[in-house]
Amino acid sequence: MQTCAILLAAGQGKRMQSEVAKQYLVLRERPVLYYSLKAFEDAEMIDSIVLVVGEGEHEAVMEKIVTPYGFTKVRAVVTGGKERYISVYNGLQAVTGDYVFIHDGARPMVDCEMIRRAYEGVKKERAIVVGMPVKDTIKIADEEGYIKETPRRETLWAVQTPQVFETELVRSAYQALMDDEQRRTGGKMAVTDDAMVVEAYSGVKVKLVEGSYENIKITTPEDMQIMDVFAAGREF
Repeated sequence: MQTCAILLAAGQGKRMQSEVAKQYLVLRERPVLYYSLKAFEDAEMIDSIVLVVGEGEHEAVMEKIVTPYGFTKVRAVVTGGKERYISVYNGLQAVTGDYVFIHDGARPMVDCEMIRRAYEGVKKERAIVVGMPVKDTIKIADEEGYIKETPRRETLWAVQTPQVFETELVRSAYQALMDDEQRRTGGKMAVTDDAMVVEAYSGVKVKLVEGSYENIKITTPEDMQIMDVFAAGREF
């Protein structure tokens, strides 16, 4: 079985209030993107990596990250789009193999054990999402900001990446999404993760497996401070 990982590094991260995209910010003397790349580079079940970057960033990411840190599994660097789902779609066009991991480059605390759990899961279930049970009580609000419903906490998970699928399953689902202009632009389905696409266009149920409470996505400046604490306890 051949396995490929798509690492998404095309986002601008406007909420970071930084001129530098969050995946290129420095975390303990290395770019944020380095950490997720290293996790997939070191994971024995990953055969290749497709890196999705912003327009015009190909040479810089090769010269500043891929080559100097010796990431030999990077087989392709492709251009992303304005929306995440376009970046994923573009990445899927360069994927070869039986299974594909899709991971946000701004989640640097992914590790080999998490990757292994997802890999073992996808071989049985076809579609796997990494996540963790939520700790807080969640409220569903109405349009005016009043509480409408309180779902049972034990049924709620905070979804993370990587999300892992049979390659042809997720590729065909994304192709159906791209062909369905109404669902992409008509407000019926705002695409926020890959499982949504597989659920909507394949009918295959997606299985949840445990990730880590440290596997957060860097979104705001405060997240970099939290990530610095998490990184201090690990060896890279």
